[in-house]
Amino acid sequence: MSRLVNYFYGRMVGSVIPVSWVAPKPLRADELSIAKGRLQFEIVSHCWQYSHMLIYQLSSLVNHLPASMDFTYTLCYSPDDAGTCALVDHFDKLDIPNLKWNWQPLQKERLFRRAIGRNEAATATTANWVWFSDCDTIFHENCLASVEKAIQGQQEPLLFPCRERITMMLPLSHDLFSKDDTDIELLDIDTQLFEHNDITKAKGAFQIVHGDVCRKLGYCRTLKPYQKPTAHWRKTFEDTVFRKLIGSQGKPIDVDGLYRIRHIEKGRYADNSALSSMRKKIRTTVD
Repeated sequence: MSRLVNYFYGRMVGSVIPVSWVAPKPLRADELSIAKGRLQFEIVSHCWQYSHMLIYQLSSLVNHLPASMDFTYTLCYSPDDAGTCALVDHFDKLDIPNLKWNWQPLQKERLFRRAIGRNEAATATTANWVWFSDCDTIFHENCLASVEKAIQGQQEPLLFPCRERITMMLPLSHDLFSKDDTDIELLDIDTQLFEHNDITKAKGAFQIVHGDVCRKLGYCRTLKPYQKPTAHWRKTFEDTVFRKLIGSQGKPIDVDGLYRIRHIEKGRYADNSALSSMRKKIRTTVD
């Protein structure tokens, strides 16, 4: 049934079936507000058993946050994930003048359907722009400052960064990953481990969405299959559908200092399972 749902919404809606049959009419670009003055910017991230990468994202916000914008960092996570909870407890004690920590603990069945958390964040946001990201993304030096420069005066539903720097596929045993959740400290990356990669479309982790669009349409808010809790992590097919519903595939913008850790082990698969082993082999071979 899941494949049929994804095929229906991913292939039929917006081509055979009008978007207006399943969702509110998208906002036109000229209907979007143009933010003036000091901007409000929100980053929305998800984490399930990826605390060894999340710590780099959280550290990058503390280390490289520009003072010229006000930020909200929203993290959807599960109380059943001890490593992530330890990070939340630690970073919540750090007081950054222009950063609001917005921790969103969810039952893991709700976390596993990423559109649920993204929809709740989208409908509740007060920001001018919202970056829907993943926890393996690092906002390094000049990243968010260059985003601020790029979004000034923009009247687009969706923007995305045109480039990033990525690692090769790293095993959990790599020196980059800290395994000690009891001694948490701010970490920085060795930028020499990363190489240039062009971003040619607004993928799930690279969607910078206008706040007006978020508040009106949410994140696949009207599509019940994508708002239904699930017993295991679901692949994020809804990202493609989301872009159809808002009527935009995104406009590229010039962003510096965006880094991403690529990893072999997937937190959503059980350790040492046949599926986990197969996925590791496929990801390593493709890389």
